[in-house]
Amino acid sequence: MAGWEGSNSSVSSNATDLTIGFISSAVAVTLFGTNFVPVKKFDTGDGMFFQWILCAAIWIVSLIVNLIQNSPRFWPLAMVGGFLWATGNITVVPIVKTVGLGLGLLIWASFNLLTGWASSRFGWFGIDPEEVAKPVLNYIGAGLSVLSTILFLFIKSDVESSSASSESTPLLRDHSVNTSEHRPENRNDVSWVDNLSPFGKRVIGCSLAVIAGIFYGSSFVPVLYIKDHGRRNGTIYTGASQYDLDYVFAHFSGIFLTSTIYFVIYCGIMKNSPKIYPEAIIPGFVSGILWAIATCCWFLANHYLSAVVSFPIITAGPGLIAAMWGVFVFKEIKGLKNYLLLLVAFCVILAGSLSTAFSKV
Repeated sequence: MAGWEGSNSSVSSNATDLTIGFISSAVAVTLFGTNFVPVKKFDTGDGMFFQWILCAAIWIVSLIVNLIQNSPRFWPLAMVGGFLWATGNITVVPIVKTVGLGLGLLIWASFNLLTGWASSRFGWFGIDPEEVAKPVLNYIGAGLSVLSTILFLFIKSDVESSSASSESTPLLRDHSVNTSEHRPENRNDVSWVDNLSPFGKRVIGCSLAVIAGIFYGSSFVPVLYIKDHGRRNGTIYTGASQYDLDYVFAHFSGIFLTSTIYFVIYCGIMKNSPKIYPEAIIPGFVSGILWAIATCCWFLANHYLSAVVSFPIITAGPGLIAAMWGVFVFKEIKGLKNYLLLLVAFCVILAGSLSTAFSKV
């Protein structure tokens, strides 16, 4: 009888863990697909000021989480993950300006998926490899993810016309504020992105999206390294917490410190005359808060589902949300051919994500 009750309790506990993990993943997917929407229609120039504002909001959320968690031990190595993320995130604004929100996010999400999956699956960078019940299914999922990335590259996005048609209706301010007085046609602060040819924009945007995805996919490695070595005897990390949310403050502190250093260097390069966009402050804060909450949910998903399962779900899912914004709100993606390619790409990446996830079962 006691054995039956113990078994029943174990099954119930596993079901609870899975429920928390998948709910966390769903929240993360929704917020990651939406977090850049508030700033989409505001001028952010070269993105350096926007990044710093975004990261300031991210750090504030982590401070609140740290207090809720009763200030767990701070591991400096976890800050390296924040450095990787902040370095990749410098490319976000140029990506959105060159290839659009939907296509840009789909590309970097795919490479984010592959990098995060491969490092967890094969134990790159000194972390323990994740064992899966069905390795072949796992490899099929990774292959489908690569195929989806190739399909995304053929989807055309019309960023310039979408910006012109929707610039007068930003999401977070009144239409009356957006007048010619506030947005003169002859601007002296045009960013380098605006001077690129259409082909140049596509090449630069896609390349930066790939780089961003690789950096994003590596950002959880330091935390996984600490956790894995925390289960071993004789290491400096022995006894480290196995609860991923305990590393949020260190991870996010790395993000804010890195972005601050980059912004100071940027100010020096600009001879103390950085391009400041006051109207992007509140949207940037909102974007940062959404991203921070989504990432906290990702940490929870890593804990309850494991990284090899959470990565395919959370990196593939936001593409659907972002593309819906791109299709229905920003009108970046148009035409029957693009819609069909987008549909096929979604089906492929969904199949890849499910294959990778079920290979663990």
